Amino acid sequence: MLQAVRINFTPVMLKAVGQALFSTGLQNPKYTAEEKKDQDYEIRTYHATNWVSTTLSGMQWDAAMNTGFHKLFKYIQGNNHNKVNVEMTAPVTCRVDPGAGPACESQFTVSFYIPEKHQENPPEPSDPEVFVEHRKEFTAYVRTFGGFSKENMKREELLKLMESLQRDGVQYVDKPFYAAGYDSPFKLTNRRNEVWVLKKEQE
Repeated sequence: MLQAVRINFTPVMLKAVGQALFSTGLQNPKYTAEEKKDQDYEIRTYHATNWVSTTLSGMQWDAAMNTGFHKLFKYIQGNNHNKVNVEMTAPVTCRVDPGAGPACESQFTVSFYIPEKHQENPPEPSDPEVFVEHRKEFTAYVRTFGGFSKENMKREELLKLMESLQRDGVQYVDKPFYAAGYDSPFKLTNRRNEVWVLKKEQE
């Protein structure tokens, strides 16, 4: 006869499970937001920060995100030179450098924000395809949307963001662009996704 096994969860374990399932309480990179007027987008200036990243080439955005996420998840689980666990953060970003044509591979750089505890001295990755990326301060135009973000949805939202910027006469960089996701696959409601387009700097 099978007996029920009782597991006593410590507060730390419960926090880790809760974060994994519901993406709550995760650290986010700091930014300054301009006051929103009537736009259907935000203007954010992100502070200079360190991220851990991996770059993949391919035709499919979602497949690259999936592969990149697993490489970076291994890093935060201790696949680094210090063998330390690094807290999960949000968002997971994906920088897209589009290929030269429809049949050409694009380059996808998937990244996790490194939490404040490790910002000054991030653990060196053990995987040669994973690297620490220093992002300088940058300003992005950001459109937020809900649901489970698939490739077609990201492209549609990106197009809507660019149309809004053109409507407002705003100068922006059309590539590369970013997608950002804040939630685990287990969170079913109130999901938060974003697309980012970079502000064109004055020459």
